[in-house]
Amino acid sequence: MSIDSADTAVAPVLPTVGVRAPAARLGVAVVQQLVDVIVTGALKPGELLPPEGPLTAQFGVSRTVIRESVKRLEEKGLVTVAQGRGTQVNPTSEWNLLDPVVLTAMIEHDDALGILDELSSVRSGLESSMAADAARRADRDAVDRLRASLQRMQDVIDDPPAFRQADIDFHHLVMRLSGSRLASSLARTLFDRALESSRYHGRDPEHAFELTIDEHATVLDAISSGEPEAAEKAMRAHIDGSWSRRRLPVRGRD
Repeated sequence: MSIDSADTAVAPVLPTVGVRAPAARLGVAVVQQLVDVIVTGALKPGELLPPEGPLTAQFGVSRTVIRESVKRLEEKGLVTVAQGRGTQVNPTSEWNLLDPVVLTAMIEHDDALGILDELSSVRSGLESSMAADAARRADRDAVDRLRASLQRMQDVIDDPPAFRQADIDFHHLVMRLSGSRLASSLARTLFDRALESSRYHGRDPEHAFELTIDEHATVLDAISSGEPEAAEKAMRAHIDGSWSRRRLPVRGRD
């Protein structure tokens, strides 16, 4: 199946791009560039990708690489390939927002931080539910492991990289103790993509680490006491509050 109806058709002009990658990674580079073009709105829903000929010339790759790259875009829900009509950009409602390349691009190109706000809200809902499940299931061994995880955070409070890893480890442990495999997978996928962005880390307010330890201790107390509602409330307050504290100002605004 051809991705275009005719290479001689008038094609939309994409932003200037270039591929500077080893041959084995040319397809990855092309996919990344095309995802960026779509996510940034340079090509809007309903518009067509340029035909194969112009794309091969612009990227300096073969038609095979272009065809494979467009297949990857289609798998991500970004485009639909129609025989005789070309390759059309899909509305955002059809995008696979859990795809690592798509989600990372959306985070990096969202000046208003809206996607990170949504991500934090979804993560808060998932993790607060899992904290409640952990409170229902936790036995003495589970509580001891949580206490050890919290103690690790206290031990490395003067080592920011180690503290942040200990923070992540605490959250992952709560997820495992919940027994919610699907919720845990979704939350970790969102969390991992967010952690790749410096904009998600934001800024650390004064006493940020101490606040984090106190909030984690509240989660631990609720889980160890077997109080699901309190655990859910504590985890939601922690995640929502943490994002609110470190959220950067919107670009272009005071």
